[in-house]
Amino acid sequence: MTVSVQNDIRKYIRGSGAVEICASVERAIHQQRVAPGDSLPTVRVLAEVLGVSPATVSSAYRTLRERGLIVTRGRRGTQVAARPPLAARAPAPLPSGVIDLADGNPDPELLPDLGRALKRVDPGKRLYGESVSYGPLLKAFVRRFEADGIAVEHLIVVSGALDGLERALKVHLRPGDKVAVEDPAFVGVLDLLQAMALVPIPMALDDSGPIPDAMRAALERGARAVIVTPRAQNPTGAALDPARVRSLRAVLRAHPDVLILEDDHAGPVAGVDAYTLCDARRSSWAVVRSVSKSLGPDLRVAVLAGDATTVARVEGGTIIGMRWVSHVLQRLVVALLGEAGMNAKLRAASRAYTTRRNALVDALAAFGIEAHGRSGLNVWVPVPDEAETVSLLLDRGWAVTPGQRFRIDSEPAIRVCVAALQPDAAQKLAAEIASIVRPGAATSRV
Repeated sequence: MTVSVQNDIRKYIRGSGAVEICASVERAIHQQRVAPGDSLPTVRVLAEVLGVSPATVSSAYRTLRERGLIVTRGRRGTQVAARPPLAARAPAPLPSGVIDLADGNPDPELLPDLGRALKRVDPGKRLYGESVSYGPLLKAFVRRFEADGIAVEHLIVVSGALDGLERALKVHLRPGDKVAVEDPAFVGVLDLLQAMALVPIPMALDDSGPIPDAMRAALERGARAVIVTPRAQNPTGAALDPARVRSLRAVLRAHPDVLILEDDHAGPVAGVDAYTLCDARRSSWAVVRSVSKSLGPDLRVAVLAGDATTVARVEGGTIIGMRWVSHVLQRLVVALLGEAGMNAKLRAASRAYTTRRNALVDALAAFGIEAHGRSGLNVWVPVPDEAETVSLLLDRGWAVTPGQRFRIDSEPAIRVCVAALQPDAAQKLAAEIASIVRPGAATSRV
């Protein structure tokens, strides 16, 4: 080993014990002295440079893997994780006049008035040892789950969809286990898996959800869990349909012990009916349905339906940790769902999002650009160069999200959140996108 290699390593990795080595690597990642994807020294090389035993370095690397900071890539060695769970810098504010189609929020105009509902809520006085879940909220969700063919024998309230996914994964899996995920997938899911030191195995998808052969391949690679978005898939808008459900259930029957998790975050405003892969006869499954897109992101409330063991373990972990989900929030959700005309309001919001998605998808199709947005709040637009497209659109007054944040093996694209994009603006945006990715087609339409 050359002196220059030793000195280069010592610039960012130091220490004589596993804790010190861990801290130095974490500090180097936080300070951006090493970047996501950068390779770290092998155990043998680092042990030699630092003058410690290989066991000490192995212990440090194991801790870093369990914390989601590094990953092992077989022959490619040990690398800094693509999404290390460190404090992120706040995004720079958008320039004045830019239309924000990147934030992923629902349209505030389509959300109910929380103030009016709050006046009707009696917060009561909650004390330690009381139930995790508010009974009337569970009853409200029972009707909705049953209407969609989801078993309701075992339910629990959790703090949003991602919280439910995390809790279900935690009670079944261990660091290093493989999880089959959609590709592209919601950034929050990928970040969660990284932070839990779980290994994502990509499943290609189309407008009807995961492709059966892709799910089969992921399961054959050893995935112990599958995470699927049944509708309003973020970022592509994919949604399960009856034919796809039958095909995927056939694949899953060959793997009866695999945990199935469904993230139904958009619920009644997704724009399509709900279908489920979860069968009450399976040993491990859970469906999490959130109110964040339908009633508001500040309502950190979701209901998890699942098998008896999963729900019991999630409840046990909740009691040990956060104790319960705020009953004030749970009562507020019940008040909102019980408002006169609320179902009609949710249907109107669903129709509005559908109109906005279709407006952009159809406008792009007129320029020969095939985009995806079967349900939900987003449209996924394949592009040759994400960075260039995002940059040029920003220069022209449109903020969209590069697809790299969502992709594992899938092709480049941009995500456009259409929640507040009116149809006339969709026509203008489509023309701008076409002028960047298909300038000839855009010119011919002018």
